[in-house]
Amino acid sequence: MTARRTAMAALAATTALGVGAGLLAPSQAAPAPAPAAEHADRDHERGNARAPKGLLKKYARDTWRSFEAMTIEETGLPDDNIGGSLRPGTRGQYTSPTNIGAYLWSTVTARDIGLISRREARSRMRTTLRSVARLEQHEPSGMFYNWYSPTTGEKLTAFPGSGDPIKPFLSSVDNGWLATGLLLTSRAEPALAAKADAIREEMDFSCYYNPEVNQIRGGFWDEDPENPANPKANYCDMPQDVWYTGHHYGAFNTEPRMASYLGIAEGQIPQEHYFGTYRTFPNDNCDWAWTETKPVGEWKTYLGVDVFEGALPYRDANIVPTWGGSMFEALMVPLFVPEEEWGPKSWAINHPLYVRGQIQHGMKDADYGYWGFSPSNNPAGGYREYGVDALGLDGAGYTSDQERTDWNQPFEGCREGDPNPPAEYGDGVVTPHASFLALRYAPRAAIRNLQRIRDDFDAYGKGGFYDAVAVRSGEVSKRYLSLDQGMIMAALGNALADDNMRDYVSRGELTATVRPLMQMEEFSAGRR
Repeated sequence: MTARRTAMAALAATTALGVGAGLLAPSQAAPAPAPAAEHADRDHERGNARAPKGLLKKYARDTWRSFEAMTIEETGLPDDNIGGSLRPGTRGQYTSPTNIGAYLWSTVTARDIGLISRREARSRMRTTLRSVARLEQHEPSGMFYNWYSPTTGEKLTAFPGSGDPIKPFLSSVDNGWLATGLLLTSRAEPALAAKADAIREEMDFSCYYNPEVNQIRGGFWDEDPENPANPKANYCDMPQDVWYTGHHYGAFNTEPRMASYLGIAEGQIPQEHYFGTYRTFPNDNCDWAWTETKPVGEWKTYLGVDVFEGALPYRDANIVPTWGGSMFEALMVPLFVPEEEWGPKSWAINHPLYVRGQIQHGMKDADYGYWGFSPSNNPAGGYREYGVDALGLDGAGYTSDQERTDWNQPFEGCREGDPNPPAEYGDGVVTPHASFLALRYAPRAAIRNLQRIRDDFDAYGKGGFYDAVAVRSGEVSKRYLSLDQGMIMAALGNALADDNMRDYVSRGELTATVRPLMQMEEFSAGRR
């Protein structure tokens, strides 16, 4: 049931490639704590109107520079990551469908805010589409494998550097982000629409959808992974069965919902699937006591599907959680889909509260002086998930510090725990992309947080903000990741160009098929 991005599967390989420890500057002394933030309520203006446009454009210009450095000119394929120097020799030497989607939408952003010309953007995207059309696919489903060489386009069978073998996996969430980039390209550049649509329209998301549980699987292998936990099945009448992940994406407020939305819009997945995942697990028995804490809520029915409209109590609010408590799980999708506009009684309430919870954790519970917790490079080496434990459905959740300080909350009537958060947290790790994701919902707080990170640490380079900072040791991960930079570019594209990322993606079938689903739902989220 994990809802973390599929890139987590590359953790061991990333570590072996030296992402993090071997390429970091020496640890610096921890800076003096930042002054206490104003109460989070004062930073919850919605929209991007209060964000300083000149500063945001500088951030966009520098962030785009990292994409220019990551992208192989001959293929138009971006690398997964690059060192802070932006030298070609520091590239990771592998890429994924998500990275390619992120590069496509970042190129459109760069064009729309005036960083590159329309002609250059078209040329870049044309080269990328030409390469994507030549990538090896799983033809029965139209889906793409997880890892390719950005220099040749070949499907990788082993990770560069480590030599660790790669089994041929096809991820639902990663293919969702590639399809998002292709749809956006088609809408943003009519001259390339036929090329982009020809690729995307071959992608059948019903191949991930299990009608027996009304949820999508994490993905599948087209070769036997030799693990009995992976069931052999076939959801879309492929000529041969495939081996699926043992888990479904069962948590609702997580990033795989983008793949669900696209499948619904294409008529590949029924609309009822929108209500098939868990807002929280039910609260009526102790079978769910392994989760974070006892939720509040009530049962409702939509399109014949019974839904427990649950929310987790955190401080003075009830919030529909993500799986692990990270920012990108909650807020990557609304970069492209106006969820809070379409869901006035659901997402419009929850998204600002979720951001508020992240701020409160960093500034009050943990007293870091900074906030913004999401999977990122680990300043100590490798890649790791970070989040706010109390905002995650999973009992262990993602934690915000290097020490993995966990809040073991009680589950009323089932298990004891501590009603108060830990008295001390360790070396908290913040990632700048989390602040950019929050820009729409708390613009002043996001800008102020980013400025503090930049002022107090060696956290900004030629390609913009480095990927992550451990705020008490002062250790910085001086790398740029395509996905994280892509989230920053999309957020800046919306802020500087009138929500263009949303407009390109959400118009048409998404509006017609997904918006009515959001309009009918009412979360249990809200202030207490």
